[in-house]
Amino acid sequence: MTVDYRAQTVLITGASSGIGAAFATALAARGANLVLVARRAERLASMADELRRTTDARIEAIPADLSHPTAARELHRAVADRGIQVTSLVNSAGFGSFALFPGADPGQLTAEIAVHATAPVQLTAAFLPQMVNAGNGFVINLASVSAYLPSPRMAVYSAGKAFVLSFTESLWTELRGTGLTAFAVSPGATATDFTTGMGPDAEVLTAGKLRTPEDVVTTALRHLERRSPGPTVIDGRLNRLSVFMSRFMSRRLNALMMARVFDPGHRSPSGDGQEEPERVDGRLGVGNSRTPGNRTSNR
Repeated sequence: MTVDYRAQTVLITGASSGIGAAFATALAARGANLVLVARRAERLASMADELRRTTDARIEAIPADLSHPTAARELHRAVADRGIQVTSLVNSAGFGSFALFPGADPGQLTAEIAVHATAPVQLTAAFLPQMVNAGNGFVINLASVSAYLPSPRMAVYSAGKAFVLSFTESLWTELRGTGLTAFAVSPGATATDFTTGMGPDAEVLTAGKLRTPEDVVTTALRHLERRSPGPTVIDGRLNRLSVFMSRFMSRRLNALMMARVFDPGHRSPSGDGQEEPERVDGRLGVGNSRTPGNRTSNR
């Protein structure tokens, strides 16, 4: 589609760092006006100041914690009070915890569901009428490769991203012909502060070569600018290959495979004295550590 970025006012959640900040930088450079939203007020203000210095875009910054039940309604009101008409939306806010589900903090899990599932739905519903009226905008929801695969030790995170993926695919279908484009972008392991505060076990999430936030945004905007963008795009060739190959495996096998991948105690049997994967009740990759992960923003 042809996107006139200079005619856009884009609300971006999770805009203080990571992929959200990369979206903000790329869209402001293209001439879009922005409403930046994030939980960390100081980092958000610093991001807004930097964009004001380096671009001609109008930048508004509104701190908000999207885990709060009334956050979306209050954010919609704050935007209206400033006289801003939002034409596009990027739901990028998110955080994760890394721990076995038994013993995890229920409040932490509830907050993850609120940020990953509830907030994108409420914000999309709140701003949809004015975005449809604008007629040439977009809704980009941040899903994840984890939306396609189970993620033991991150069960609620992957379930939330699966919700985002399904919701966005349906939204894409319903919005056809309105002039408003919706799609989900699914990154894999990306060099953000996602694992900060999760503890040493979460190092398994950043093993190997990482994509950058800028890579993810480039993938998303290239997809947006296609003649007929589809409902979803996966960032990175290896991530696309992983998702494709998982379709040839049973759900049972996928779950067991991901349990091994996400098991901090797993060592591949290479004949060098390293440990075999831990086994509990005959299952691979299920340890007995119940140390809860800490909340961390990844955008």
